[in-house]
Amino acid sequence: MLTYHDSIGGIEERSSERMSFRTKPRIKETIQKAAALSGVDDSVFTMNAAYKAAMETISAHEHTMLEPVDHEAFFAALDRPAAPTENLRAAFARHKGTIESK
Repeated sequence: MLTYHDSIGGIEERSSERMSFRTKPRIKETIQKAAALSGVDDSVFTMNAAYKAAMETISAHEHTMLEPVDHEAFFAALDRPAAPTENLRAAFARHKGTIESK
């Protein structure tokens, strides 16, 4: 049997915001069954699951994990940048001519 972990219970804020959505009967029944098996109501169960998924999604978009070989290549490129190309030099010249620096 899995133990239930309440990941939102420790957030010290008043629950003042509402979220409502429609779902299919089978999904609702499944959530209610899982919540009952976990010993919490379906609202707490749903909010914990949604919050956990939201945090994982945010984390996946904010962090990049590199394999060791890619990590080495990335930092080697930072340590030894390529010489500027003519296109890059031209872009810098256009920038200098069009942007006023303060």
